[in-house]
Amino acid sequence: MRKMTLALSAACLLLGLNQSALAKESAPVPLNPGVTVAQLAQQVPIHWVSVAQIENSLLGRAPMAVGFDIDDTVLFSSPGFYRGQKEYSPGKQDYLKNPEFWEKMNNGWDDFSMPKEVAKNLIAMHLKRGDSIYFVTGRSQTKTETVTKTLQNDFQIPQANVNPVIFAGDHPGQNTKTQWLKDKQIKVFYGDSDGDITAAQDVGARGIRLLRASNSSYQPLPKAGAFGEEVIVNSEY
Repeated sequence: MRKMTLALSAACLLLGLNQSALAKESAPVPLNPGVTVAQLAQQVPIHWVSVAQIENSLLGRAPMAVGFDIDDTVLFSSPGFYRGQKEYSPGKQDYLKNPEFWEKMNNGWDDFSMPKEVAKNLIAMHLKRGDSIYFVTGRSQTKTETVTKTLQNDFQIPQANVNPVIFAGDHPGQNTKTQWLKDKQIKVFYGDSDGDITAAQDVGARGIRLLRASNSSYQPLPKAGAFGEEVIVNSEY
């Protein structure tokens, strides 16, 4: 009887140990690793500015020529580019060299592009100042285009203040916007890409960065502030 009791106790002990081991193996990994106050407070040392601060910095200055990139700067135009990729070169970037895509994009597909709120505020501010506004894009030029009219409507630009969109195009190894900024004597240029900022800096203009939305079809995202330029807060939308 005693032997049977000892055997039963040993079996129970073994079963308990096995269950304990199984419980440890199946224990869920914590979903919330937590964060320290030091991590929360950490900020990248870049030059953040607001639209109001930009306006204040221009007080007392005569009207000037200012420029804007289009895609991911004044328009969230990823829907058109996403559709173009699916239609002309699924999973590849070849569609960007296809004239048929640019004909579509420049003649109607911007109906699906969303004007960015920060661009509305910037353009309204510059119109109030009496500045001349130019849109300089890296898109390929097409025989016809409705982009100018779309921008006029989206940003409520009076007809007398409308300048046709400048299609600088894209040529490997060349910043196609630089010469246009120089020719139009642009003093302030807004853009989301590194090329926008360097084009401005190359001609002595003030390059100001707008954040590219994280869900943009144009990846990878650039590193804002990498050239010491001003970066507008909350400018991803």
